[in-house]
Amino acid sequence: MTSTADHQRLSLNQKQNAEQRPPLPPFSAQTALIKVKSAEDAWNSRDPKRVSLAYTKDSEWRNRAQFIKGRDQIEQFLTLKWDREQQYRLQKTLWAFTDNRIAVTFEYEWHNHEGNWFRSYGNELWQFASNGLMEQRIASINDLAIDEQQRYL
Repeated sequence: MTSTADHQRLSLNQKQNAEQRPPLPPFSAQTALIKVKSAEDAWNSRDPKRVSLAYTKDSEWRNRAQFIKGRDQIEQFLTLKWDREQQYRLQKTLWAFTDNRIAVTFEYEWHNHEGNWFRSYGNELWQFASNGLMEQRIASINDLAIDEQQRYL
């Protein structure tokens, strides 16, 4: 027979495991690359809820000149982003890493509602909590207008 304390411990362990996103820091070259590819896959899903769950509940972002805090704001931001940026396709590249930080370069292609195509280039700095969720994201991004024939992603 299981005690109330055992049930509470089990519930706490399940909650903690649900709030983990392996690989966990400290990162190696291999685990940093896994983290980057996982982020790329999630963002290419264009699913705001799925992406938001990779961040701590109080995660802080700087995206261009916009400041975002917490999963709810992240989800709202991504919903609007992918409404504006149609047929979004992203590629991320590991640039550097330390124990709990990763730097990436990226590019993505998209078109607006008028059918004008763009390629966006940028850098991101990521900091992770011990549970593998991202607690800080700093992104600098520039957009380049392209012809549809110039797409390669």
